[in-house]
Amino acid sequence: MVSIAVAPIVEVNSLTKRFGDTVVLRGIDLCVERGTVLGVLGPNGAGKTTVINCLTTLLRPDGGQATIAGYDVVKEPEAVRALIGLTGQFAAVDEVLTARENLILFSRLLRLSSGAAKKRTQELLAQFELTDAADRPVKTFSGGMRRRLDLAASIVVSPLVLFLDEPTTGLDPRSRQQLWSVVKDLKNQGITIILTTQYLEEADALADQIVVIDQGQVIAEGTVDELKDKVGGKFCELRLANLEDFEKVKMLLSDIGEVITGEMGKEGPIAIAAPDGANTLTDIVLKLEAADIPLADISLRRPSLDDVFFSLTGHTTQD
Repeated sequence: MVSIAVAPIVEVNSLTKRFGDTVVLRGIDLCVERGTVLGVLGPNGAGKTTVINCLTTLLRPDGGQATIAGYDVVKEPEAVRALIGLTGQFAAVDEVLTARENLILFSRLLRLSSGAAKKRTQELLAQFELTDAADRPVKTFSGGMRRRLDLAASIVVSPLVLFLDEPTTGLDPRSRQQLWSVVKDLKNQGITIILTTQYLEEADALADQIVVIDQGQVIAEGTVDELKDKVGGKFCELRLANLEDFEKVKMLLSDIGEVITGEMGKEGPIAIAAPDGANTLTDIVLKLEAADIPLADISLRRPSLDDVFFSLTGHTTQD
């Protein structure tokens, strides 16, 4: 059987953007396959939102090219807008109206008939678990409920590509988990999703592919596992019972590898590469026991996306 190559639904080549003397995007390249979730990671000011604004025709790039389903975002903006949905960093719903009224309003603006608007509204209220609150003013909603309503409004007409710009910023853990569930459902419906986030666990949970942006440039890309492999294999993570033992531990374990400190220095968990996995962990425990150095905790783990980002940039997403 001859396989037929399917063109990516989103392609970005050498995208640049500047505001006055400030260069915000320095030649961004992206490639997104249909029906997948691309996680775009980066700290505040990295250029994530500017990328989204260029791809959704809200900003005109200064250079490069970007296409959505083959349509150029600069030359064919109306065709692009007909194919996409956008949930920005701040909810775009009317707080005075009820959830039902908001969705009917968006449906009518998107040229659904009165009957079709009411039917679609009922479907979305059920899908986003807002039926019980449908006739309450949005100003009485929690942050998580507002974000779900905002996301529902973005898919009144099911888009080919949905852009989510830091959709869970400021939400409590339960609301964030609810929104993650919604995003997974949308992906299962075949919608391609481009998600910008500062939350590394969010990208870990949702993204098929990840792009890391820092200072307007793509500095790494790949699957979660591929990015974690860039940092290395497994780690032993240790917490010392007595911080004054830190220098002794570094010397004692020097034949195994370099002891690495994180953001909290020796006060936080320290780590050492564990090329032999559990065997390395056993060696460490035996060495420390023999030297009468107590541990508060020790564990074996793979690198996290936090480790990846810190390794690539030298800082965290919050810096």
